[in-house]
Amino acid sequence: MDRDVLIKEAGEYLKKEKNSHFRAEVERLLASEDWDELLDRFYRKLEFGTGGLRGVIGGGYNRMNTFVVGSATQGLANYVIKAFPDKARAGRLSAVIAYDCRHFSAEFAEAAALIFAANGIKAYLFSALRPTPELSYAIRRLKADTGIVVTASHNPPRYNGYKAYWNDGSQVIEPHDTGIIDEVNAVTEIKEIDRETALKNGLLKIIDKEVDEPFQDMVRSHLFRPDLIKQKAGGVKIVYTPLHGTGALHVEAVLGGLGLKVLTVPEQREGNGDFPTVAFPNPEEAAALEMAIALGKKEKASLVMATDPDADRFGIAVPARSGEFTLVTGNQLGALMADYILLSLKELGRMPAKPAMVNTIVTTGMQARVAALYGAECIECLTGFKWIADVMRRSEIGAIKNSIVFGCEESYGYLVENEVRDKDGVSAAAITAEMAIYWDSKGKSLLDRLEELYEKCGFWQETGVSKYFEGPEGQSIMAGIMERCRQAPPAVLGGIKVEKIRDIEKSLESYPADPKRSEKIDLPKSNVLQFCLEDGTVVSARPSGTEPKIKFYASCRAAVGPGGLAGAKTEAQKKLDAIKADIKKMLGD
Repeated sequence: MDRDVLIKEAGEYLKKEKNSHFRAEVERLLASEDWDELLDRFYRKLEFGTGGLRGVIGGGYNRMNTFVVGSATQGLANYVIKAFPDKARAGRLSAVIAYDCRHFSAEFAEAAALIFAANGIKAYLFSALRPTPELSYAIRRLKADTGIVVTASHNPPRYNGYKAYWNDGSQVIEPHDTGIIDEVNAVTEIKEIDRETALKNGLLKIIDKEVDEPFQDMVRSHLFRPDLIKQKAGGVKIVYTPLHGTGALHVEAVLGGLGLKVLTVPEQREGNGDFPTVAFPNPEEAAALEMAIALGKKEKASLVMATDPDADRFGIAVPARSGEFTLVTGNQLGALMADYILLSLKELGRMPAKPAMVNTIVTTGMQARVAALYGAECIECLTGFKWIADVMRRSEIGAIKNSIVFGCEESYGYLVENEVRDKDGVSAAAITAEMAIYWDSKGKSLLDRLEELYEKCGFWQETGVSKYFEGPEGQSIMAGIMERCRQAPPAVLGGIKVEKIRDIEKSLESYPADPKRSEKIDLPKSNVLQFCLEDGTVVSARPSGTEPKIKFYASCRAAVGPGGLAGAKTEAQKKLDAIKADIKKMLGD
């Protein structure tokens, strides 16, 4: 893009952008002739993808700002009006909007609400910060036709994002995702209305307690043993951190309402888009839990809990016998939850006829083995919680005969109820507290129970490797890596032979030892490759759908043999170290 084109693009943006902050940013860059920065802001339009928007906050077409959010909302409104023409004619369409603590989240949320209102779609806007799972719940409770949450989840402070939801409370999938993208790309005019007019005409309604209280009641209703919690609550102390996000409102209310003592890390309790105490506000990162663990040690806590900024992800640390806290991975906690939920359904005589849990294709294989212990299935789906929600939807309408009792993904996402159709860190906190109390009543810790499951299912360990590719060339570099993996797949990884290759984008499984053999894969197409090794290890590769990075996952199992659990752990680590080294070579490191 030459300078004349760049200046023209920036000038056109300045005519469209109503927010003075973002206008001033671009004006300063033009005045200082910062061509490199201007190029990064205008070399492309921030893409409205299948998950919505996510990007760096700032002025320009390749940034998160009021104009970009407005264009996306106008496209979504256009699609909803076409999808429900009868409701549109009757003036009965509605949308729910929530937002988190990030910079400009409140401004983006209100701008979106007013655009819905200007299009005749009643907008329910939360009065303040609310978690993503509550947004999903509110769509279903209020019988809305769509919804959005303004959040960049666990990304660094300079990011914000926008996730679009459909009337079942789940993030949009086919055919709505591509239909919305087409409408967003076709927007030429953004309809407008001011806040006062929208409120006066009943097209904007501010909500809070009328959804908050039912949401909390719903979370408590899915606990199995409330009497046990009441009996043991006095001896339980939980340290919790919302990592400067939205979680404190509900986690404190739900757990506190059960009689549990909750100590929230004071420095991290309030919403703050700068996330001043953490490098990454992500419970997957050990460093993010350092302050909570320090408080947990001081208070001799029973559990340390954390939710990410929009409270959909959930992580824990558990005290070991040494007094130190052990971080529990997303895969491990998913296995523990699956075990506890299925065990409880069985013990309480509530197991459905065809029980099933759902997890993603990059989640540990251990969870399928845990499900099998109780005669339950483990249904796999694509990466992303919207696909777990889709399995739940198909079960609800009878397209799948199983009753779904649990859904989870390796990246600290869990769902224990049907009223929400996205991962829910609030309900995960409640069920984890109950689970810890239950096992304590049996004389065991969560770590003890995890080791028992390893003895039954083998020791499973996972690792991940990610690499960012930002800037104009990032997408093409990632596409090149995936293409090389397809055209010249590795024959071995970590010294272990590749037995099968699953190409989800081509819906095919192939076998290197028998080139004539191939099998169909019954999953929606997605740019994912999986290398299944002869020892049962699975290595997966996919570009992120929300960030400019490519992600590799590896999950391996080691049988617990004569060397015991310690020997199995050593064997698994050795395999993963070798596989990780090969992945880094594939990434050019």
